[in-house]
Amino acid sequence: MARNITIKPGSSVKEYWKDLWEHRQLLWILSKRDISVRYKQTLLGIAWSVIRPLATMIVMTIAFSVVAKLKPDEGVPYPLMVLGGITIWTFFSNTFVQISNSITLNSNLVAKVYFPRLIMPLSAVSVGLVDFLIAFVLYLLISIVGYSYWPSSNIVYLPFFILLTFMTAFGFGLFFAAVNVRFRDIAQLIPFIVQVGIYACPIAYSSQMVAGTWYYKYHLLNPIVSLVDGFRWCLLGNNAYFDIRSLYSTIIISTIALVLSVTYFRKKESSFVDHL
Repeated sequence: MARNITIKPGSSVKEYWKDLWEHRQLLWILSKRDISVRYKQTLLGIAWSVIRPLATMIVMTIAFSVVAKLKPDEGVPYPLMVLGGITIWTFFSNTFVQISNSITLNSNLVAKVYFPRLIMPLSAVSVGLVDFLIAFVLYLLISIVGYSYWPSSNIVYLPFFILLTFMTAFGFGLFFAAVNVRFRDIAQLIPFIVQVGIYACPIAYSSQMVAGTWYYKYHLLNPIVSLVDGFRWCLLGNNAYFDIRSLYSTIIISTIALVLSVTYFRKKESSFVDHL
């Protein structure tokens, strides 16, 4: 006889987080599965994590440096400036996309048994993290071997910017994950946001180019600006332009987004099964 399974969240916030901790093994299992599925039945497998940022760097360098004649920060090789931006942007965008689609992609699991649904967005982070680590190693190889440009002492701050990038991606991605269950049009909007975002952020250009303009203050409000500029500052040193004021807006916006998204997600997760 089949066993009846009650699908119901914990009755309190304390019980919910306790459930989340007790299901940590499921988090590990789903993370491994997501990484495996990412490259399953691909000829090049995990090599795509190298090919994508490298190809993007080459295209952007030709388009913006050779053709458009944009200049990097003084003393910084243009390809390294671009690759640094691509590396942290890819971590943000991949994590954001994976989290945003995490509930709908696991719809069969959601309908069968109760567990804290927050586990699915958390497990989705693993894919972006693996891609980031591979791209980061690629950056170091090109920087040190290709340009004899060693990371600066500012690299001690790198974990802070990686954590902040995760928090930003998780905060925005979690909201889209919850909304995507009810309104599937969101799945079409997400790739568009990522596509526009790579040009709206200082990846192929330096923020120093817009410093002093009337719209610079609005540029600093973009929460991704400090992530890109700060990441490059950690690796390229003080030659890379970094306005610490951009960090304030990122911390404030990302914290508010994370708190509101977790609250909204917890409020809506009990109704996910009704829309899947």
